[in-house]
Amino acid sequence: MKKFVSVLALVALFALFAGVGFAQEAAAATGGIGIGLLGIGAGLAIGLAAIGVGIAQASIGSAGAGTLAERPEAFGQILIYLVIPETIIIFGFVIAFFLYGKIG
Repeated sequence: MKKFVSVLALVALFALFAGVGFAQEAAAATGGIGIGLLGIGAGLAIGLAAIGVGIAQASIGSAGAGTLAERPEAFGQILIYLVIPETIIIFGFVIAFFLYGKIG
């Protein structure tokens, strides 16, 4: 798990530096770095939210599968527990949508 986290951090760091490079390239084409950084912010809003939800749902799903094996009548409750973290991605999408609206 420790190796996975370090690889994930390295990939995120690379993506951040590559994004800043692309933002500077967009700044040369459009006349300002703000548009490129808004694009990076929109991508980070959805991407980081998706990573966080994936980590949360991994533990919720495994615990839910164990619970359903013992008590099948708890399906509705487990389903609600799995749906609640999805609202974080919806919030990330809304933020990205607002940031994208400032670009164009």
